[in-house]
Amino acid sequence: MAGTRRSLQRVDADGARAVLRAVDRALALHAGSPARVALGLSGGRDSVALFAAVVECARIDRANLVAVHVHHGLSSHAQHWADFCRDLAFAHGVAFDLRRVDAAVHTGAGIEATARSLRYRALRAASVDAGATVVLLAHHQDDQAETLLLQLLRGAGVHGLAAMPAWRRDDRIAWVRPLLDVARRDVETYVRMRGLAYVDDESNASSRHRRNALRHRVVPAIVDIADGYPGTIARAAAHQAEAAQLIDDLALLDAASLLERGSLDRAGLAALAPHRARNVLRHFLRLQACRPPGSATLAAMLDQLVKSRPDANVRITHEGRTLGVHCGRIVVHAVPPAPYEYRWHGEASLDLPHGKLAFVPTRDGGLAVTRFDDAWRVKPRRGGERFQPFAMRPRRALKSWLREASMPRWQREALPLVFHAEDLVAVPGLGIDVAFQARPGEPGLALDWQPAA
Repeated sequence: MAGTRRSLQRVDADGARAVLRAVDRALALHAGSPARVALGLSGGRDSVALFAAVVECARIDRANLVAVHVHHGLSSHAQHWADFCRDLAFAHGVAFDLRRVDAAVHTGAGIEATARSLRYRALRAASVDAGATVVLLAHHQDDQAETLLLQLLRGAGVHGLAAMPAWRRDDRIAWVRPLLDVARRDVETYVRMRGLAYVDDESNASSRHRRNALRHRVVPAIVDIADGYPGTIARAAAHQAEAAQLIDDLALLDAASLLERGSLDRAGLAALAPHRARNVLRHFLRLQACRPPGSATLAAMLDQLVKSRPDANVRITHEGRTLGVHCGRIVVHAVPPAPYEYRWHGEASLDLPHGKLAFVPTRDGGLAVTRFDDAWRVKPRRGGERFQPFAMRPRRALKSWLREASMPRWQREALPLVFHAEDLVAVPGLGIDVAFQARPGEPGLALDWQPAA
């Protein structure tokens, strides 16, 4: 009996050490001194274990750590969880940042996907505000295995089956999952041995969400027939990640001469074998921060992009963006804004739904404004506008000027126009109507249009 007890104690100690070793290794790789580090702290067992391990290993100064809690507002206990996380952070001398999001807003993506998207946005915003270059997330090996199984049920491709990366870089921020090779049982052991308190999300017990249903109903059956779970499934995800990297390397080779300034050569894409063309298009969409669609949709998208007439008005909406073709190049651009109209009373800039229009003082033929009144308007094209930016050329339809400037259709649709009463006064990128131009040497205002990214 004593030998059994010592054996169990040794197993427990090994599990706890696995957590500490994983955290120490991840911080050594990604959080060199004196890096500022943010940690997603939900208050649940896994995030509390990660928080405690980061504090215990002392790899970073607590003054450089900020705990970020995202308040989703989906549970009646949400404020209690936020208070628990705040108290835990303060008890260890760690800065705390509470971010509130409304995950109940209908987006069409489902409550889980919406909450996840808002959570990552909030974590990123908090990290930027704190000056953090590293964000720590508490996903572990069981989470990785469940993610692969869920992706398999969706019929995902290699990139989806790669599940979650141990780390990835997003601009200046490294998103790091120190516990991704640590099994849930080892995290539970660490929490038990350290006597850590945590909160329990009641939704984790519900099988209404697909991940929970998988965890409660399917995983126990897999464990019965596969002793190596979750390690074997997580290892399969690692193999898929390597295969995905090889596929991306092939896409880079195929697209090397096709990609230029965020656009893709249509003729070059059409010349590739269909399976390699689809691979390049997937890669191009990822570069544009768009998730590739399913196989059938991707194939139809490719056909429309490469087989349409050169003068066809290609407009494919995907992920809230639009794919189009201009001068033989495939581009991804924003969807045109809904109709809007803003009054302008001389402000230095106007924040529009799809960007910012600034009015910059100049003495080089800008907009002459002798008075500001309620007749000044900023609104999009509606058709039929006429414009004369040059005294030596006739007044013509705005559409003709824009075509002459070889401006892509989606940029034409997005242009904010300045009107005085019914007169078109100024067009960003084209100029000022001669009737409203300041004379040489006189003060005027130049238009600076800054579309939203």
